[in-house]
Amino acid sequence: MATIVVAHGAWSSAWAWKKMRPLLRAAGHELFTPSYTGLGERAHLASPDIGLDTHIADILAVFDYEDLRDVVLIGHSYGGMVATGVADRAQGRVAQLIYLDAFAPRDGQSLFDLAGPEFEARMRQGAEENGEGWKAPPNPLPPDTSADDVAWALPRRRPQPIKTFETKIRLSSRAMPPRSYIYCTRIGPQDIFGQFSERAKSEGWAHVAMDASHNPHITVPESLRDVLQDLMARK
Repeated sequence: MATIVVAHGAWSSAWAWKKMRPLLRAAGHELFTPSYTGLGERAHLASPDIGLDTHIADILAVFDYEDLRDVVLIGHSYGGMVATGVADRAQGRVAQLIYLDAFAPRDGQSLFDLAGPEFEARMRQGAEENGEGWKAPPNPLPPDTSADDVAWALPRRRPQPIKTFETKIRLSSRAMPPRSYIYCTRIGPQDIFGQFSERAKSEGWAHVAMDASHNPHITVPESLRDVLQDLMARK
C-alpha cells in the first residue's frame, strides 16, 4: 500500500480532499494533505511575500518531519507546480509523481507563463480590484459541482498571493521520478491543461483521460480513487 502526499490546487487547502481520505485509507493507503502557507486553516499567515518556493517548502517539511519515503506525490492544478519542485528537491524520496489535471512546468516557467495572458490579466485585475494588489481571487467552480458542494467549498476558498503564480520554477538537471497524468476531459471555456496531457503522451508518461471536470476529488471521488489505484499499481 502507498504513502500518498497531495499538493493541492490554488485557493484550496487540505479540506478539499475530505472525501478522498476515507476512500484511500479504506484501501490501505496513508494519506497526507498538508495546507500551504496562507490558505485554508493557515490563511491567517497570508502575505504578499508568499511565493511558489514557500509552498514547495511547506510540502518538503512534511517529508522531513514525517520521515516520508517511497511517496506517491499527487499535484492537482496549481499543485502540479508545487509537486514538480518537491519531486526535484526530494531526490530519492518520491516513487511516483501523479499530475491531476495539473500544470507540469519545465525549468524556468511560471504558472502565468503556462496559463497564458488572458488568465494572467484576469488574476492581476482581480488582485487590483478586490485583493489589495496582491491577492488573486478564486476561479469559479466547475458548473457540474453540486449545490451542496458549492455551499461547502465556496466559503473555504481563499485568495492566493499572486507571487505564487509569478514565480518561475528552478529545477535541477537530475532525473525526475516516474510520472503519470490524469486529464479531466470535461473542460471549461479554456483548455489550459490539454497542453500537459499532450506532453505526457508524447513523453511516454502513464496517461488517463478521465470523464470529470477539474475537481474530481470533490465531484467524483470514487472514480478518482479507482484511477489512482490503477496508476499506483503500475509504478
